[in-house]
Amino acid sequence: MAALVERGPVGRVAGPEAAGRSSGAGETGPGGRRVMVVWCPDWPVVAAALQHELSLDAPLAVVERGEVFACSAAARAEGVKRGMRRRDASARCPELVVVDRVPEVETRSFDAVLAAVEEVSAGVAPVKPGLCALSVPSRFYGGEAAAAAAVAEHLVALGVWDCRTGVADGIFAAEQAARRAATQDCTVVPAGGSAAFLAPLPVGALEDAELVSLLRRLGLRTLGDFAALPARDVLTRFGSSGARLHRLARGVDDRAAVSRQVPPELEQRVAFEPPLETIEPITFSSRRTAERTVTELARHGLVCTEVRVVVTTEGGWSGSRVWLHARWFSTADLVDRLYWQLQGDPAPDPVCEVRFVPETVESSADHGDGLWGSAADERVERGVARLQGMLGPEEVLAPAVQGGRGPRERQSLTPWGERATSSRPAGLPWPGSIPPPAPARVFPEPQPALVTGTDGRPVAVTERGLVTGDPVLFTVERMSPPTRVQAWAGPWPVDELWWDPAQARRVARFQVVGVDGSAWLLVVEDGRWWCEARYD
Repeated sequence: MAALVERGPVGRVAGPEAAGRSSGAGETGPGGRRVMVVWCPDWPVVAAALQHELSLDAPLAVVERGEVFACSAAARAEGVKRGMRRRDASARCPELVVVDRVPEVETRSFDAVLAAVEEVSAGVAPVKPGLCALSVPSRFYGGEAAAAAAVAEHLVALGVWDCRTGVADGIFAAEQAARRAATQDCTVVPAGGSAAFLAPLPVGALEDAELVSLLRRLGLRTLGDFAALPARDVLTRFGSSGARLHRLARGVDDRAAVSRQVPPELEQRVAFEPPLETIEPITFSSRRTAERTVTELARHGLVCTEVRVVVTTEGGWSGSRVWLHARWFSTADLVDRLYWQLQGDPAPDPVCEVRFVPETVESSADHGDGLWGSAADERVERGVARLQGMLGPEEVLAPAVQGGRGPRERQSLTPWGERATSSRPAGLPWPGSIPPPAPARVFPEPQPALVTGTDGRPVAVTERGLVTGDPVLFTVERMSPPTRVQAWAGPWPVDELWWDPAQARRVARFQVVGVDGSAWLLVVEDGRWWCEARYD
């Protein structure tokens, strides 16, 4: 994080001589304690820059659902604004770097800021990525302004150059104070002065688009105008949500800055002195570390379903791979993954350290054995894992269902134990796909077939999706004699990639049931019949 920004001296903290600011500790607020809010502007942009190793000085925009969710100062200088369409933003700033928003990255990267703030205060409550609240440790640091300066100093040392703080009787007023502070500065609202501080602010500070639009149409432009309305009338007209925002506009905020529960340190490591060169001693010496990883997770009621194994050598080389498990990792599973990794990606130097980093943990209650044997058989999993160890991780595949129209398109094979990934979600609508149930046997390659009508000629499908005659006889896999059709359904026409002549395909699928009880999925393409699958 420090590589993205330049470090500099901690900015001046506003003193009591500034208008609307005070350095004295107040005695109002929830539980008689004052609240400090720390705001890191444009945090989605900062998180995206960290993830993609970009510079914050460049024009950068984070896009969600085709619209700009946040942008850097350089992008705003070129006319890019939040809510602008992606195409319009690129037209305003041709050099704009556009990155898709990933909320998980924002949350994960903000943990470093929370840890830095916790070095100043005993507890911190994350409000959202880029914003957190805490009780003001004014007595320890000699005042609220001094406490804010200590927070800014820790964040600048971390590499977060643009951080702003606000102190007030409640979280809402403190947040608005922080948003109106300068970089590394602090705005302190006097005790009991939240209502007067909030009164001149625009109603847009409430961050409720529907209510703000309605208030503006009613001629209420500031929070003071909204706060002047009778509370009973607000409740009647705007409901409980409007009444809650009305209380915030009046400076009445009884929300307490409840400190977060610090996540446990789950990473385990083992160092080798002297470094080890061969695979067997490395895996044997790492067994106790793997056991400690599983035990520590179990102590917190957790199991690991995704783990990162990191191998470091004395020459500075580092090998890392993320492993997934169909159920959850045991000690033997972790040792097996380490063994496979060392075999597939041998270390060029003697190994001096091995780390097990749980990437995804889940509650052990979600993976417990069922009352009637509904959980997966551990012996089966161990057998598959042993087979995978002999043949290789990529040689044992597990089937999964993905999106598509044809039966072969809906099949997805991934290495056993790894999460199935597909660019075609199964839950989306696929016009032209066959109705359920799905066929039980899908042929690797379509088998030649023939469907004829009452006149003995092959049945065809017109451009409008109409059949030229009722199917009477059909032949699959050179059956002799042909089988009479008992029932049929279709056609389901599909016109795929019509805009690409090289890959365009027009087919029509049928479900056919013979008098012998067999059921087939047939397809006609370019006047020829094929069999794609069978219903067993």
